[in-house]
Amino acid sequence: MSASPLLQLRHVSRALAGRLVVNDLNLDLDRGSVLGLLGVNGAGKSTTLRMIAGVLAPGSGRILIAATDLRENPRAAREKLGYLPEQVPLYGELRVIEYLDFCARLHGLRGGAARNAVNRVVERCGLGEVRRRLLGNLSKGFQQRVGIAQAIVHDPALIVLDEPASGLDPVQAANIRALVRELGREHAVILSTHLLPDVQACCDRVAILHQGRLRRDCPLHALDESGTVRVATTAALDATQWKMVACVESAEPADGAWRIRLAADATPAQLAEAIVGHGWGLRELRAENAGLEEIFLRIASADIAQEAA
Repeated sequence: MSASPLLQLRHVSRALAGRLVVNDLNLDLDRGSVLGLLGVNGAGKSTTLRMIAGVLAPGSGRILIAATDLRENPRAAREKLGYLPEQVPLYGELRVIEYLDFCARLHGLRGGAARNAVNRVVERCGLGEVRRRLLGNLSKGFQQRVGIAQAIVHDPALIVLDEPASGLDPVQAANIRALVRELGREHAVILSTHLLPDVQACCDRVAILHQGRLRRDCPLHALDESGTVRVATTAALDATQWKMVACVESAEPADGAWRIRLAADATPAQLAEAIVGHGWGLRELRAENAGLEEIFLRIASADIAQEAA
């Protein structure tokens, strides 16, 4: 028998101020996968994340993390969870390492274990140059990195990120996306965002919420029927170099970029990792036929009540 998914949501619903914000949500997520949770404002994304993080209790249904019921055994379930809310919980008067040490201790780490955990996330999140700076003096990009560091300092199996690239400049956003992709290799990651490029660059699955209901849940590449993406790199490449990439079926030049047809079962996330691994410098990667954007806009503009009538 196969192991149960790391995260399981079963018929989860929640009403706020008399309105059903999340309605009968079922969702699974395995380790080694990055799920992009999409939806317009008010679709139920943040409420869903807060329930998964244990900040908000479901009105009905069950949430299991590594087969542990969040309602019945919240402490054990939260030990397996790292959470970055939309508003990063920072204390501006603390230095980066002081804050991360504080977070490690909140998760029960002490002494050498806490120091090792802090050193690990400082390196992993690229915080070495600012480790002794006050949090209040950091740029928005570094504050977001510290927010991710506090979410993973105890090495959780499940990482939940709410709008981690919101308000960042393009370079900062690209750095956060690269970090999310790297985290997805060893953890299960949920990335809630309204920015479609974040999903296309980081995720291998997408779930779209609309009016509290899950309207689409599938691998990202399944949204693009053509399997074709547009890619631009810093390095000047030729077709021979693309043939070295296992997930590329074919490549042809296209107005200063490349039109790449992915191999069967390959994903844009795998292509992005390959480009970064070769040191070619990824500048652009998007679906050639904008399949994700078209599907998202179609779902976001739909009226569920009318469709059900």
